[in-house]
Amino acid sequence: MHEIITQWLSAYSIFDSWLSSAVLTVGVLFIVCIAIVGHYLTKFQLLYWAHRWAERTKNTFDDKLIQHHVFSRLAALVPSLLIITLTPWIIADKSFIHDGIITLTKIILCFQIVLCFNALLNVFNHVYQDKAHQKYIPLNSVIQVIKLILYIIATIQAVSYLIDRSPLYLFSGLGALTAVLLLIFQDTIKGFVASIQISANKMVAPGDWVELPKYGADGDVIEIGLNTVKIQNFDKTITTVPTYALTTGSFKNWRDMFTSGGRRIKRAIMVDVSSIRFYQPVDVDKLTQVYLLKNYLVQKDEEITTWCNDKGIENHDAINARQLTNIGTFRAYIEAYLASHENVHKNMTCMVRQLAAKDTGLPLELYFFSNDQNWVNYEAIQADIFDHLYAMAPVFDLRIFQHPTGVDWRNKA
Repeated sequence: MHEIITQWLSAYSIFDSWLSSAVLTVGVLFIVCIAIVGHYLTKFQLLYWAHRWAERTKNTFDDKLIQHHVFSRLAALVPSLLIITLTPWIIADKSFIHDGIITLTKIILCFQIVLCFNALLNVFNHVYQDKAHQKYIPLNSVIQVIKLILYIIATIQAVSYLIDRSPLYLFSGLGALTAVLLLIFQDTIKGFVASIQISANKMVAPGDWVELPKYGADGDVIEIGLNTVKIQNFDKTITTVPTYALTTGSFKNWRDMFTSGGRRIKRAIMVDVSSIRFYQPVDVDKLTQVYLLKNYLVQKDEEITTWCNDKGIENHDAINARQLTNIGTFRAYIEAYLASHENVHKNMTCMVRQLAAKDTGLPLELYFFSNDQNWVNYEAIQADIFDHLYAMAPVFDLRIFQHPTGVDWRNKA
């Protein structure tokens, strides 16, 4: 081809002193034109038909190949391959221009091949994220390690082209740089080891709700990478946490709460101790109108009567006879109310207990689980239950404790 261009230009009576430069210029322009034509044909013709073919097939894998630009990366190889193939034919060997074009194109081709592999790895990662039922395999971290290795190999290969030495020559020198490499990539190494530990122990997976107070993170895990874990907080902000922080520190994972089918509600009602008292028969008669207490009152009346008869004590003995208390009856009402509530999980722990009295009153703690785990619904269920119980407390002649406010002092005055 070099001779053809030379003969063609000689026919135009170009001076001999300019002929070699003209041949070189025409040759370079010809290579560039062929590379542009090849790029156009592959990117705007072959890729167009590849996209049309992918749209018509039912298989989704080819759609992911297009989505992650695998075909586009492959199409970008064509101009480089054309330049490497045509340059020895068109430009005289052993010239500076010839060696420079070949070397530069090979360097570009190295990184283009890496980009092709990266796009293909992204496809496999995407397929895994869509298909995997349990996402504990640290595929994202493994893929990032593979990408890093590919870039290192490509860089070494590119340097070998520049210095015109075998890549093995450069690899032999890496032993002396091991300490430096370990220092540079220490976070990467720790992150990779941590991702393996996270996977082996099934500590966290994408989609889990986690809390890391140390880093101000409280939300869903959206990505577990080689160096960082991305957590989308409930205010839609993103918190980035080092991967090894999940193995070196503590965090809370709410995954098992979702798989259990219930969501815990644990909250106490603070009862003013001075409002606790025994019930009189008149008070008990009023409570018989409360539907949820009918069985409880009948059962307690029988227990008290039997106990008093066994001890030889009159039922109406205000000192020695067993009597109902308003706090105990209120606790029984709460238990019956929770048992009948449609949003309380029936197969999980449900109890009402007294805690040790404090300076803020007697804590009457409710411990149960809602059967709806949705955050909005969960908060609504919790609020509805405690709205009802706060409103019912006066029916049992109980006062809910709160510190005095301006209204209290004004009423007292």
